[in-house]
Amino acid sequence: MEIKIKQHIYAMICEQAPDAILYADREGVIQRWNRGAEMIFGYTAKEAIGQPLDIIIPERLQQRHNDGYRRVMVEGTTKYGADLLSVPARDKDNHSLFSDFSIIMIKDDNGQMQGIAAIMRDSTAQKAKEKELREQIKTLTSTQQSE
Repeated sequence: MEIKIKQHIYAMICEQAPDAILYADREGVIQRWNRGAEMIFGYTAKEAIGQPLDIIIPERLQQRHNDGYRRVMVEGTTKYGADLLSVPARDKDNHSLFSDFSIIMIKDDNGQMQGIAAIMRDSTAQKAKEKELREQIKTLTSTQQSE
């Protein structure tokens, strides 16, 4: 009974989290898509499940992403496992955004890759603030140097 309660709690956390939580299988096809993913990317779960991850990857990065994804599925390792990544992404309306995310490699009992889960957060506003601060620092530095 306690295991079922814990599983239910985990499911509620995943479904209601404001961060996107998704799972893609070995082929890079989305199998799970939570409410946070709906809010960030604009696709409902019904629209996203069964689609390739390409729906949230900018076109110019899709080939590189797909090559890397296939490599991870074959090798079963990635250099990004523990790191927080920050990459461009796109939403349903093809608007650009930045996403900070971590990945969890999903393996079966025999250690074979089954897919990847990702926890993603829209960091577009934060990236804009950082860019603005860098520009202000650059302006201040150049002003001080010209005095």
